[in-house]
Amino acid sequence: MKYKDYYQALGVERTAQLADIKKAYRKLAHQYHPDISKDPKGEEKFKEVAEAYATLKDSEKRKEYDSLGSRPTGDNFAPPPQWQSQYGAGASSFDDVDLTDIFSAFRGASGGGDNARRRASSAIPGDDYVVNVAVSLEDIYAGRETDVKVEMPEFDSNGLPHRVSKTFRVTVPKEAVDDQRLRLPAKGGPGRNGGKPGDLYVVLKITPHPLYELSGRNLSLDLPLAPWEAVLGTTIEVPTLAGTVELSIKPGTLSNQKLRLAKRGLAGPAGLIGDLYAVVRIVVPDTATISESDRTLYRQLATESTFSPRQHFRKESK
Repeated sequence: MKYKDYYQALGVERTAQLADIKKAYRKLAHQYHPDISKDPKGEEKFKEVAEAYATLKDSEKRKEYDSLGSRPTGDNFAPPPQWQSQYGAGASSFDDVDLTDIFSAFRGASGGGDNARRRASSAIPGDDYVVNVAVSLEDIYAGRETDVKVEMPEFDSNGLPHRVSKTFRVTVPKEAVDDQRLRLPAKGGPGRNGGKPGDLYVVLKITPHPLYELSGRNLSLDLPLAPWEAVLGTTIEVPTLAGTVELSIKPGTLSNQKLRLAKRGLAGPAGLIGDLYAVVRIVVPDTATISESDRTLYRQLATESTFSPRQHFRKESK
């Protein structure tokens, strides 16, 4: 059979501590992960480091592996007597033997193997996973359903990790807040040896909105008004999450004034509903685009109007 140097695969010394082995594995697993690596042999290398880590992170498996001695990777060698006595293999039948078969022989031939078998057969719960999902204010207001796509590791029949894509549908609560977690029981990593599956936690991330600013359960938006609309008053349509509504603008409305539209915000606990605040912004026309007739009207207003926005300057200068 062919020898595999697990220490060389992880790039650590045979005397390496478990912390160093874990650090080396994380670095290489990230480097060669099929979803990241552009190396044509990346997936093969990823499996190699995963196999090496699965052995060296376990103290008993590592002890069994170390007992095989050290030799160059790919070197032919015969299994130890424990394996031969258990399986009755001849020297010519070693080509199909895997190192995991050797470890099984060790566990079957030693008292410590009973403990190892008990550990291997004990139920191992699956891992919990966390995924961020972008949601809009419209999603929250309507309590819409949204698809959550997750790539999570699973173990194949050989115990090697690979990633699978899964999609779950969740309902966004109408009372949702930024960074709120939704728990999907048993939708995380699968358990092993009959262990309970882990959970999946969906973290809601509210995306910035082109119109609204969110503060608690209240919303605000800028409300542009032309100078004559602010002076004379008017009725305009204002967009809300439930659709457009008519808003009456009183004559003499000032810039930065907040106009409250009650219960047009987001739902909160105990049936409370936030408000929408329209913040008035007086907007003047672009002089490069106004017509000559408009310009004439502005000149007439400047000549005939008695309004002085800087009246307080004269009082202060006396």
